Amino acid sequence: MKRVLDRVDTKILSLLTENARLSHNDIAVSVNLSRSAVRLRIERLERDGYIRGYTIRHGLPEADSAPIRALMFVYRKDRMRGADVIAHVRTFPEVVACDVMSGELDVVLHIEATSSERIHKLWEEIAALQGVLNTVTSFVLTRSKDTHSCRTDAVPT
Repeated sequence: MKRVLDRVDTKILSLLTENARLSHNDIAVSVNLSRSAVRLRIERLERDGYIRGYTIRHGLPEADSAPIRALMFVYRKDRMRGADVIAHVRTFPEVVACDVMSGELDVVLHIEATSSERIHKLWEEIAALQGVLNTVTSFVLTRSKDTHSCRTDAVPT
């Protein structure tokens, strides 16, 4: 007969759902029990069917993996009156920088997304904006210098 879960059982299930590789000791510290008590509770949760196995999730990278970067060059129909395009692209969280350029280029968007499909969706939406004449998108293959890693305060002395 299954018993009703208490607060500690619920917390253990939550921790194991987040990371099934947590040690009994790490869980014990989180729920303020001994390692042996946690082991017994986990065995009971398995026996009662609350835990039916441990699995591996594989597939596309999650958001916590390195982002896919791209540069999108946006050419506006009217450079002098195209502020609405810039205002719209600034609403996308994936657009980490928006540079208005002189010369041949008009606007350069620095994009960091979790997938190439997301970058494609951004391209579709930006290219469809009324003030956009044309776009060119290039994916970043490698980054040889990152401004965050080149700060003098980040270098150990």
